[in-house]
Amino acid sequence: MQLAFSAAEIAVIVQPLSSKGSTSATVQGIASLSSARPGDLSFLGNPKYKTEVAATTASIVLLPPDYTGEPAPDQQFLFVEKPSVALARLCARIEQLLWPKPAPGIHPTAVIAADAHIDASATIGPMCVIEEGVVIGARTHVQAQAFIGRNARIGADCWLMPRVSVSTECVIKDRVRLQVGVIIGSDGFGYEFMQGRHEKVPQVGNVVLENDVEIGANSTLDRARFSRTVIGEGTKIDNLVQIGHNVVIGKHCLICAQAGVSGSTTIEDYVVLGGQAGIAGHLTIGKGSKVDGQTGVNSDLAPGSFVKGSPCMPYNLEQRFNVLKKKLPDLFKRVDALETVAEELKKSSAA
Repeated sequence: MQLAFSAAEIAVIVQPLSSKGSTSATVQGIASLSSARPGDLSFLGNPKYKTEVAATTASIVLLPPDYTGEPAPDQQFLFVEKPSVALARLCARIEQLLWPKPAPGIHPTAVIAADAHIDASATIGPMCVIEEGVVIGARTHVQAQAFIGRNARIGADCWLMPRVSVSTECVIKDRVRLQVGVIIGSDGFGYEFMQGRHEKVPQVGNVVLENDVEIGANSTLDRARFSRTVIGEGTKIDNLVQIGHNVVIGKHCLICAQAGVSGSTTIEDYVVLGGQAGIAGHLTIGKGSKVDGQTGVNSDLAPGSFVKGSPCMPYNLEQRFNVLKKKLPDLFKRVDALETVAEELKKSSAA
């Protein structure tokens, strides 16, 4: 699909604080500052690229309010509070055009239990399976081959993409987005070693996703051993993330790709876990903490912590260790040289 937005239409979407210049071009693409051509829209999302604004030939550029340069002829600068956010709003409009939700209704190949309640404004795609007692709210879109288990609850304005699985008794509240292959409510990983064998511990709790949660492709969230595994309002989870049983994650957290959180850990509000971070079980990660990528956390973190490394330590201290590690080969050479000198002095003194 080719884009076709006038400057006026883009201004309505991004709501600029002010503007400079004008353009008669129709925006037909989005590109980086360096690669943009006339007819493209670009943006300055990172100050690192500020020097590229003057040379860009993009027809429209989204800029922060403090940018002081002037547009070229037939070029318009739109000054917005956050260019990346303004671009996201434009992309949301494009997304609606590219992937519009189909008309409400149930595809004839879907298998729906007789007592399931599906709002008349919802959409159920091909070959979905909806079991007994399920409730699906208004304007929710369930795409092809999704599975909704017995007595699960799905709220309003949700979007479940192909092959999503929501297991028995799980609860998904409003405006939740689950990407392809997400599994909500798989069994928690619980076993007790008895008489030479691993005996399975039944996992009889559920998973609750609060409003505005988003889960990336092929991520898995285990049901609780008892009670609930909870993902708080507005939290965003990336692809290929594993959340263990009885984990409680607070509001507006960010969990990046391939991170893993072991069972019964509590992650408080506004925490960020970098990619491939690993969190041991039965811990508390304090509000607003940041865990760098590939960090291993095996003890509680106080609110506002910033940690790195495995085992983790304060970020700046770990960075100093990383600098010193690079100097170790030279340090060993110097120590060897000093030992040689010391041995020679010892022999000379003895003589």
